[in-house]
Amino acid sequence: MAAGRCILIVDDDAAVRDALADHLAGEEGFCISTAGTLDEAEAIIADEGKAFDAVLLDIVLPDGDGREFCAKLRRQGQALPILMMTGRDDEADVVSGLDSGANDYVAKPFRVNELLARLRAQLRTFDSRDEIAFSIGPYTFEPAKKVLHCDAGKRRIWLTAKEVAILKCLCRWNGDPVDRQILLQGVWGGDGRATNHMLETHIYRLRRKIETDPRDPVLLLTANGAYRLNLPTSAAEAA
Repeated sequence: MAAGRCILIVDDDAAVRDALADHLAGEEGFCISTAGTLDEAEAIIADEGKAFDAVLLDIVLPDGDGREFCAKLRRQGQALPILMMTGRDDEADVVSGLDSGANDYVAKPFRVNELLARLRAQLRTFDSRDEIAFSIGPYTFEPAKKVLHCDAGKRRIWLTAKEVAILKCLCRWNGDPVDRQILLQGVWGGDGRATNHMLETHIYRLRRKIETDPRDPVLLLTANGAYRLNLPTSAAEAA
């Protein structure tokens, strides 16, 4: 699950921020961005060329309340998991944090493994939502149903579990190139038997399903040895 996941950590304590980033990136394979203030976090969310999968958010920050920022993200339509982190653990603070739209609440000092378990649980729940869908060219991609819809829903393309995992990983990077090793880790996990040839075989089969001419793909592209989706709304297309 971890590889290819993009997590934003917002905490004004540099030691906490850096320790979490090192652990989640080094041992778990997450792609990490960090912010020490709400202004920094807002700028990162607006400017990053890829969508985030989750936010780890402190409540007390130099320029505002994390709960208000959480509520703002929800008003903007951000449905990603948000986990609040704070030294305040009385019932009123827990309730107000959850009422602001947070998915979970972790009191400091916390054990990193517990935080990671809660994060994984939220990511699994988010991934399994029936309503989640992505637009890929003429298709609507519904990972939970393992299907692509096109022609106003009149045509369906059924996908294998590996094809779903590949497309989900590519969608999370919002059109940016995804390195083969990230895809291998994201799709096959720690299975050391997974090879570039296996990935290339699944990419080939995917292209046969979704491309008008698989020999000249326009949706699932190769970019300097990596793969990316041609998404019109991505930063790559807008540049």
